[in-house]
Amino acid sequence: MRQTHRGAGSAHAVTIEEVAAAAGVSRSTVSRVVNGSTAVSPEALESVTRAINELNYVPNRAARSLASQKTHAIALIVPEDTTRFFGDPFFAAIVSGINSRLSRSDYVLNLFIASDDPGDKTTSYVRSGAVDGAIVVSHHTSDTFIDRIASVVPVVYGGRPVRERERDYYVDVDNVRGAYDATVFLIESGRRRIATITGPRDMPAGVDRLQGYRDALAAWDLDEIAVEDGNFTADGGAEAMRRVLATGARPDAVFVASDLMARGVLTVLAAEGLRVPEDVAIIGFDDSPVATSVIPPLTTMRQPSFAQGERMATVLLDLLAGRHPRHVTILETELVVRDSV
Repeated sequence: MRQTHRGAGSAHAVTIEEVAAAAGVSRSTVSRVVNGSTAVSPEALESVTRAINELNYVPNRAARSLASQKTHAIALIVPEDTTRFFGDPFFAAIVSGINSRLSRSDYVLNLFIASDDPGDKTTSYVRSGAVDGAIVVSHHTSDTFIDRIASVVPVVYGGRPVRERERDYYVDVDNVRGAYDATVFLIESGRRRIATITGPRDMPAGVDRLQGYRDALAAWDLDEIAVEDGNFTADGGAEAMRRVLATGARPDAVFVASDLMARGVLTVLAAEGLRVPEDVAIIGFDDSPVATSVIPPLTTMRQPSFAQGERMATVLLDLLAGRHPRHVTILETELVVRDSV
């Protein structure tokens, strides 16, 4: 595919004809891709998508909207399935925070529970100029469609982006420090055989919380007993705990990277006749309503999810108003001690 390079200071608006030439396809093929049509071969779709990203092409409708008219609409994009979105209290807190901030502005919120589909309707809708900006929460490595959205409208990420770039804006909590503090608390409570149930390794939050756990063990010269992925779900947490026990490992504590997974862990431990905290101490992460609904009530790292949502919305509103907010905002976590330790 022929590549076209432009100087950073060029004000030239890339045309659909230039995209077609760079991709080696017809103008109508580019138009079908931009409008989300499925009547495009996989090869042509890949070539056109690459050309759009390399040339930073903005469809005319979006360009007119961004240049002259505001829709006063913001897209909240969550690349998860509906079960995960509606089943995890984290998302409810995030959405509440975003909505609270937007209620004091002229903007409305459009929710998209999106999947990584190259012809995704969310991508086409955003690229059509129907919204002024986007907030992306729960970003995975596989969510490549987000790059196509970010090439058209300002984007603020909830959490560190998978592929962090200097131009990105995001609001995150200090996941490494939170996991470190949780693990150290277990160690200082006398626990030495500490396992962890992680989030997905294709999500920065999952990676960072695992890193904090490992940093704490290294600081105290302790070995890892077991590390299992619980996928940030209650069922995943239960399955991960079963795998830990099946290895023959007998942890005296588990740092669980979300409260929802910890609920599943508690269910498995109870079924195995293991007492919490007498036999196994548990610390979760979130301080969601789950933490006080389980028995025993869960010691957990509180992350300010509502405040994170508010801050993400504020950063995006600042960008849309032509202001210059900080690219990176990190919020602190706090240990909340209850009866599981």
